[in-house]
Amino acid sequence: MRIICGNTDIGDRIIPVVKTDSLIDRLAEQATKLGLPTDALQRDFKAEAKEVLTMYGSDGQKTYLLGLGTDPQAIDWLKTFRKFVFDHKAKLSATVSVDLTGFDASVVEPVVLGLRAGSYDLGLFKTDKPEKPTFLTDGQVSIVLSADQQAEAQEALQRAEHIALTTRQMLDVMNSPANKKSPESLAKWAMASGQAYGYKVTVLDRAELEAQGLGALLSVSAGSEVPPVLIVVEYKPQGVEKAKTVGLVGKGVTFDTGGVSIKTSANMHYMKSDMGGAAAVLGTLEVAAKLNLPVHLVGVIPATENSTDGRSTKPGDVVTSYSGKTIEIIDTDAEGRVILADGLGYLVRNYQPDVVIDLATLTGSVIAALGYHAAGLFTANNDLAAQLTAAADRTGERLWRMPVWDVYKEDIKSDVADVKNFSGKPLAGSISAAKFLEVFAEGHPAWAHLDIAGTAFADTEFGTQKNATGFGIRLLIDYLQNL
Repeated sequence: MRIICGNTDIGDRIIPVVKTDSLIDRLAEQATKLGLPTDALQRDFKAEAKEVLTMYGSDGQKTYLLGLGTDPQAIDWLKTFRKFVFDHKAKLSATVSVDLTGFDASVVEPVVLGLRAGSYDLGLFKTDKPEKPTFLTDGQVSIVLSADQQAEAQEALQRAEHIALTTRQMLDVMNSPANKKSPESLAKWAMASGQAYGYKVTVLDRAELEAQGLGALLSVSAGSEVPPVLIVVEYKPQGVEKAKTVGLVGKGVTFDTGGVSIKTSANMHYMKSDMGGAAAVLGTLEVAAKLNLPVHLVGVIPATENSTDGRSTKPGDVVTSYSGKTIEIIDTDAEGRVILADGLGYLVRNYQPDVVIDLATLTGSVIAALGYHAAGLFTANNDLAAQLTAAADRTGERLWRMPVWDVYKEDIKSDVADVKNFSGKPLAGSISAAKFLEVFAEGHPAWAHLDIAGTAFADTEFGTQKNATGFGIRLLIDYLQNL
């Protein structure tokens, strides 16, 4: 993919069009360029969001007018180009140009992300896939802009390419079933990435987890033959003194049966996605290293299966976490917060970060509250909330702030241990989960919890069932870039 200045008449052209008061004039201009009747073009194309009008020149060249609707934001550009490529990739020629003349260079990043995302193939394990090359793999894509925007556009292009490649890998990991991924395979991915991009990776196996007392993580893994790991990834920028340290913790449950408190079968096959927080953290670390961001990043991923057999942790059991605090297990299907307790404790005690952010596909309650359009943001720090919300608004990976008032502490009060992992109430479940995690953040003044249960795995054009979205990577990279 490349940035060029001026118009090009080579290959297929994609011309994005915003629905504005001057749309009639814009279409008249395009009609003149394309040698088409102006009234016909104005009648047939309204520039509605994701609307496509295909036109053929006398030489066989195709021109696509691509509608963006009114006042498109970055996420609208990304999703529009993603759907366009997904729908038309088999029809596009080997050479494609995207005409962005008249637009600001800031749209280049979402356009490139959309182009790359649209070619994603969800059929990871199909045996009858056609080996047909696409314009993105074997052709040439040109982004056409004015000369004065070339430098900014080139930087945006490179940033988008880095994000797109890493996100695609995380989509593959999340969409893979449990028999094709494990805590160990997440660790191997991290080690390969760290070696490729120059950041440190440490993996604690079961013996080391036992030696260091990560009893909460071990309790969740007890019912599975697949051994748990704690993955610690650390990126330090070169040549940057006193860089701010940001700690990220990601829930890495590679499959969740619910344990003894077993889930119903209807949607259990989606539980291969229960490591969406881990994917966001691993992806963010790799992209940060690629982009040489001037921030010290530490990622901690407690990774395990939550299965069930005779050795499984049982409701009513009490386990001791890394921090020494005891947890009464009321519901073994509230396992994500239990492993995050050890992840948070390990991060805070060993790295003393300036900021702590955890991400997890944690509760169905947050989906009941926010649906599939926003993740829940839980923090008592107003500045951190504002920074994360601003990043969410810029990227379109939306967040909505939820309360973490101390009145909700009653929901995690245990009679026999320091805390219990589930309130037992059919309400405020995402908030009581956040209050549980707050205990293990140990009073950190800049801690935030992101419940991404509704946004990490969702309906998209790629399949008939829910599939991975890569939520969190663009959000966190934007936040880190703007620290």
